Amino acid sequence: MPAPFPTPPFMHQALDLARAAGAAGEVPVGAVVVRAGAVIGQGENRNRRDNDPTAHAEIIAIRAAAAQLGDYRLVDCDLWVTLEPCAMCAGAIAHARIARVYYGAADPKGGGVDHGARVFAHPQCLHRPDVYGGIGEDAAAALLRGFFAARR
Repeated sequence: MPAPFPTPPFMHQALDLARAAGAAGEVPVGAVVVRAGAVIGQGENRNRRDNDPTAHAEIIAIRAAAAQLGDYRLVDCDLWVTLEPCAMCAGAIAHARIARVYYGAADPKGGGVDHGARVFAHPQCLHRPDVYGGIGEDAAAALLRGFFAARR
């Protein structure tokens, strides 16, 4: 059996952000936006802390990257996120024109990329990034399982 593919450094950064979110009582999801090999935006779930239903890790990372670039278009940028983006986040990814999305754990219940709404598959979708799922999946899924198990 071949050795498992190592988790890339940008996903490790997203996982660190997810851990911080979990420690703060948020669903443990973290995201980073990368351009030309450098992180230009990062975020972790902040819904409860900010009393903001849109404060998902992806949205916060996209906002930070757009501010850093001074442009709402994040062309040639990659998004690394620990959980499959929901439909809201997939819409933001399309509007930002992010080139590639790398996510960890699949979300059969609330995902909007490869499950559920499948936003990028709709003919009305303005932009379709390349999507790669399962990157660092074991670590991302373990964080989520541990978080929810502690609350049951």
